[in-house]
Amino acid sequence: MKKLIAILLSLVMILGSFTLLAGCGNEEPAPPAADGPAADAPPAAGDRPEVRIGLFQPATGMNAAGGRQEALGTWFAWETQPYVEIGGVMHDVVIIPVDNQSDTAVGPTAAAFIVAEGAHIVLGSYGSAVSMASSDVFRDAGLTAIGVSCTNPGVTRGNDHYFRICFLDPFQGQILANLAWDHLGARTAYVLALLGDDYSMGLSNYFIEAFTALGGEYIFETYPLGTSDFSAFMINARAQGADVMFVPSSTEAGTLIIDSSHVQNTGIPLLAGDTWDSNVILNAAHGTNVTLYITTFYEEGGNPDWDRRFRQWLNDNPGRMADNGGNDMIASFSALGYDAYWIVLDILRRAGSLDQDAIRAATWATSYEAPVLGLVEFDETGDAKRDSAIVKSVVTDEAEPRWQFVANQRLG
Repeated sequence: MKKLIAILLSLVMILGSFTLLAGCGNEEPAPPAADGPAADAPPAAGDRPEVRIGLFQPATGMNAAGGRQEALGTWFAWETQPYVEIGGVMHDVVIIPVDNQSDTAVGPTAAAFIVAEGAHIVLGSYGSAVSMASSDVFRDAGLTAIGVSCTNPGVTRGNDHYFRICFLDPFQGQILANLAWDHLGARTAYVLALLGDDYSMGLSNYFIEAFTALGGEYIFETYPLGTSDFSAFMINARAQGADVMFVPSSTEAGTLIIDSSHVQNTGIPLLAGDTWDSNVILNAAHGTNVTLYITTFYEEGGNPDWDRRFRQWLNDNPGRMADNGGNDMIASFSALGYDAYWIVLDILRRAGSLDQDAIRAATWATSYEAPVLGLVEFDETGDAKRDSAIVKSVVTDEAEPRWQFVANQRLG
């Protein structure tokens, strides 16, 4: 009985916190945008069967900022077209949002709720660790899951039910190592990772492997979850003659790292991965003496038409603006979340039914020109075939904070 009560209380917390992320919720949708993706014919009036998509994202915890922005992209796509034709029958799309709290212990319970609510396919999560921790729940239920921005190879490794549409950490680590070596002329890197975190530790290892292969040397340290003062690490990096600091972390930790680098006046450029592509990070770096480079999936301005429509959608609702960090700056996670929804609709159309085997087969056969990021196809492990990453830096000395495009980087 005590165990049952604990599970029920956990579900209450999960659902309560996720109402913020749902923001627009399954409200009356806006009509399909004339300049958006090609929509199905408007559905006929009357009752229609439903297809249910689990939205497995963090609305709280250390990854909340990115999870909310990723979910915003999905909600925007849903409002554009909340229906899909499957096997000749129009279905209403119902989104099932659940907050996994950025927590590997909570994730499986959140995943179980999605299963219990009758989801036919799942999107998420932002955060590789919680995706990996919850993977078996989806597998045991026979559900196909589409990772949106979870970059650790372990998400899809050794299974046939988890896919993803983003690039992977080995690729991202190589891009960042090349940036440090070639663009910044770094020969010694100080690498700082969150102890026990799959994303942070994994990306650090891939960066180290690539950087040492180029001839570089490194200093590696870890910090425990809950660290609020990074001053000692900054002092250590400077004392050991680091030319660059590689700090893959959550946005929450990132703001503290930026502040410590500024206060300590290290003069050492910071490098980080996709999780730092956030207006939270940008605002933290604005007006500081910090030099910062990141890798990411999409650069604002890459698709001006989509940018315009999404920005207007954010401005139409204060709750959406709050979930986006308080302004209408476009994060790459929103673009990924938007594309992921359209990819799922394409999978369901081609599956022709809600049978899980048919959905899984259609997912493997995906070859879809996504509205924002372009062609999406999956390789033999279920990973998107991605060969480029956006590199950008933060401009700190202007009146308004902004990112500056550096390169669209490819390997080879």
